[in-house]
This record gives sequence, C-alpha cells and structure tokens, in this order.
Amino acid sequence: MNYYVRHDSRFKYNKDVSLCHSLAHLTARTCARQTCLRTEIVVSVSPAVLISQVDYFGNPATFFSIQEPHQILKVGAINVVDVHPPAPPNPDETPPWEQVREQVRSDRQAATVDAYQFTFDSPYVKTDDNLLAFALPSFTPGRPLLDAVLDLTRRIYEGFIFDATATTTTTPIAEVLEFRRGVCQDFAHLQIGCLRSLGLAARYVSGYLQTSPPPGQRRLIGADASHAWLSVYCPPHGWIDVDPTNNMIPHEKHIVLAWGRDYDDVSPIKGVILGGGSHSLAVAVDVLSMDDPEVDGQAGPRG
Repeated sequence: MNYYVRHDSRFKYNKDVSLCHSLAHLTARTCARQTCLRTEIVVSVSPAVLISQVDYFGNPATFFSIQEPHQILKVGAINVVDVHPPAPPNPDETPPWEQVREQVRSDRQAATVDAYQFTFDSPYVKTDDNLLAFALPSFTPGRPLLDAVLDLTRRIYEGFIFDATATTTTTPIAEVLEFRRGVCQDFAHLQIGCLRSLGLAARYVSGYLQTSPPPGQRRLIGADASHAWLSVYCPPHGWIDVDPTNNMIPHEKHIVLAWGRDYDDVSPIKGVILGGGSHSLAVAVDVLSMDDPEVDGQAGPRG
C-alpha cells in the first residue's frame, strides 16, 4: 500500500526568536516493513543551515538553524511511502521469554548486541518493581515470548483509558500506571518499561496511523495523527512491533518515522531557541492512500 503523508507544525511566539537550532525526525524510515519513495521538508523562515543526516539509531533526520528574527515558524514535511509489512510469526511458535532474555544478555552476534542497548533505562522509561509486578501475570514460566507480549498488550488496551488531557510528553510512566490514563506515547512507554523490567529488549517507534471516518462522513483534513508503538526483540525473528493503544500487531496502515529508546530520541522537532517568550504549537497530519483523489490537490507542505 502506497501512502501520501503530510505533517505540518506551526510554532507561534509572543516575542521575537533571534536564533533557533532544531533537529527534526520527519522523514519516513526505509526498513523491512516499508520503503520511503519520496520526502520533502519545507521551513517557512529560510534556514542559514539545513543538513540531512542519519542519527545514532539509523533514522533519517534534518538539522536546521534559523538566524533571523521570527515570531511564526512553520515546518512542513511530505513523505510518500510504500508499506509492505512482513507476516508476523505464530505467537505460540516463538521461543520462551526466559530463553530470549538470556540470549539477549549473552549472545555476542551483532544484531543481539545492538538489541541489548534497549534493555536499559532511558530518559522517559525508568524501570521499577511496580512495572515488573504489572508485567509478570502475562509472563508465566515458559510462555512463548510473543504470546506473552500480546497478552500484556491486551491488558494495557483493556485496563487503561485513552485520555488526551491526562498526561503531557513528560509525564512519568509511574503516574500512567497509577492513574491508568494516557495516550499512545504513554502506553508505548509503559509497555517498554514492563518489558525492560523483565530484562527484554524493547524500543519506541514513532510514526503515523491511517484512520477512517465514521460511515457516511468525509475524512477531515488534519484528522490523522502522529502515533507511537513499540518493538520487542525476539530472535530468530528479529524485532516485532506491537501497538498497545489499539491491541494489535501493526499492519499496512502503520507508517514508521523513526525508532529509539523512547520519545526523547525521536520527537518530531526539538531544539533550542533564543528569545520567543511563551509559545503555542499547532500540528496537523494527513495520511492518504495514493489512489485517494484528494492526493491530486496536495502540491506540497503547507508553509
């Protein structure tokens, strides 16, 4: 399935920003489940520096520096992506979770050594005994890893309420676990914390999810959203994605932007500014299949 994705961010400041250094993860990653066919990033205030690069985790990233005063900044990104996810393994045929844990600790093959870094705490994911206690009912002795992971995914989906007002990007997962409310970022961080508390390797995935309007209604422009889920390392199958917000293994409607230890590694735009005072941020995302007639009217990022 081929998709046209447009992501528009608009920053508005109440005072001049005299200097801005930003790093954007807005280019879709080419990986086993998809191929990025075309990408374009437009910055409304002409950058003095604009550099495409690859970060530590292999994600495409864009650094830009703006060195002229501004109170409004628009950053637009377009990606055309061919999504072709591989079939997931049969959950019952994956290795016991304890075996995977020991292999991640001891195997010195390159892929496993790379995965091992995702067993440790990271800025937004701190493991503790409460996360371990929450995870353990799904991870009974000898249970196949993916079967256990999917059970934990289901329990998060059924036991937590999606509430966009309950948390911010910096809410600790300990609070998410206590109050049982949050958004996709929180649920991904929560499940990553549970898996790491067991000694398993789990990484954060940022991206998009194509949504469908209710029957008989038109799709609203900007109604699609940034999304987040996670991957768990399961040799010999490699990384397997799961989406606790929707209780599923991501399929052809999930589009990957980037992955890392947690949200801090792959946030869409982050950086430092000089000046600006208070500010507001508005984000609009459109995800269209390439055969959608609306794509013909999409000339480029709104900037």
